[in-house]
Amino acid sequence: MTAVETEPRMTATARRRSALDRPTAMRLAADEYARFTDQVRGLAPGDWTAPTACPDWDVHAMTAHVLGMAEFAASVPKRLRQGRAASKADGLFIDALTALQVRKHVHRVPADLVAGLAEVGPRAAVGRRRTPWPVRQLPMPRQPVDPGGGLFETWTVGYLVDVILTRDTWMHRSDIAEATGRPMVLTAGHDGVLVADVAAEWAARHGRPVALTLTGPAGGSWLFNATQPGPSEPLELDAVEFCRALSGRGRRTGLLATLVPF
Repeated sequence: MTAVETEPRMTATARRRSALDRPTAMRLAADEYARFTDQVRGLAPGDWTAPTACPDWDVHAMTAHVLGMAEFAASVPKRLRQGRAASKADGLFIDALTALQVRKHVHRVPADLVAGLAEVGPRAAVGRRRTPWPVRQLPMPRQPVDPGGGLFETWTVGYLVDVILTRDTWMHRSDIAEATGRPMVLTAGHDGVLVADVAAEWAARHGRPVALTLTGPAGGSWLFNATQPGPSEPLELDAVEFCRALSGRGRRTGLLATLVPF
């Protein structure tokens, strides 16, 4: 078990930044697009209509969203067009943005969605890698962490580009695996790195001592915040289920009620 002291929790005015080094973040981004594409390429015809953890989306609609978000990452003009259109809608910007992406692509047959992902995914990884440093430092205010609980925060563009866009694709790969009953491909070198970053951010958000053990190929063991007052609370569960809980899916009790954005 590795002892880890997390960074102090953010102040109200701080901008959340990526804790991943840039090469690692960009490797995870490229690999995750490829893994998602491989996953949906292998689905059976009946899998595409399976309901997912996102109530308004079946697998087909969820894949349409992932394709639309990859387009958002790949092209500045498309990013601006999507952003302008979503900003005109009522409610949360992210909800309007994802609904726009689904509407654009949901009419396409599965083979077309797969072909689109295979073409756009690599370009999305390149587009994210080429985001200039000054742009990466720009603030993104009022980003939802737990909108139902009124929790919003400010991100940098770099946090979105390096972290959130990969977590979003990964979580939807998890959603589709759960919806279809097909195993999710997991490795320590990819999924384990992503999960470790989530775990460290989660520990920094709640700030309490915890001995965390996550099982499965993406798991690991950490002792977080050991110098803080009080005994370390033991917590053990599957690595994917841990992330799903922190995203607002699955069980949410105790420290697992501390949400992490995906």
